[in-house]
Amino acid sequence: MLFALSSLAILPGVDHGPLFQGSEMTLWIVTVVGPDRPGLVELVADLIAKHQGNWMASRMAHLGGKFAGIIQVYVPEPQREALEKELAELADRGLRVHVEATDQTTAEGAGPVLTQAKQTTLELVGGDRPGIVKEIAGLLAKLGVNVEELSTEYVPAPMSGHDIFRATARLGLPGGMDVEDLKQRVEAVAGDLMVDITLSTQENP
Repeated sequence: MLFALSSLAILPGVDHGPLFQGSEMTLWIVTVVGPDRPGLVELVADLIAKHQGNWMASRMAHLGGKFAGIIQVYVPEPQREALEKELAELADRGLRVHVEATDQTTAEGAGPVLTQAKQTTLELVGGDRPGIVKEIAGLLAKLGVNVEELSTEYVPAPMSGHDIFRATARLGLPGGMDVEDLKQRVEAVAGDLMVDITLSTQENP
């Protein structure tokens, strides 16, 4: 099972309004890993809310019997040490939490910055085989394309019952890159890998 919460995910007990007026907010990237069981999201969300943190974008998944997630959190400067300490103490309950502070603060703007007029999405479907992600990622890196977001999963084929590999990626294209040229390069690799790849673009709002 794979799921995602993104772009100001709303969770019970988490306030997304202006917090800690007059205090600088520091951006954290928080990763969590632990045994898959109910209540883990609430456990982390409660601590963030308790310390006046602002839960922003997040991605979470159940993989191989484990729960894993990455969360973007704004934390008031006076609450940093206390929140980090309590998150670390979740290890006693089987949940490993790592906090990575960034240089960004609310003084620099908490909202996402759009650097492109268009958003490009890559979708891949094919039979399971080693090296699919490596080959596609290698091509994109050579072309200077940034993989901004990637989700992958295995799903049973409707008729055969064999697993199908499926991937969806949001791409950041370098300035001046032609989408049609990228499409031709990707399709050439898709033929070698015996997978189907589609590229689509849409205007950012």
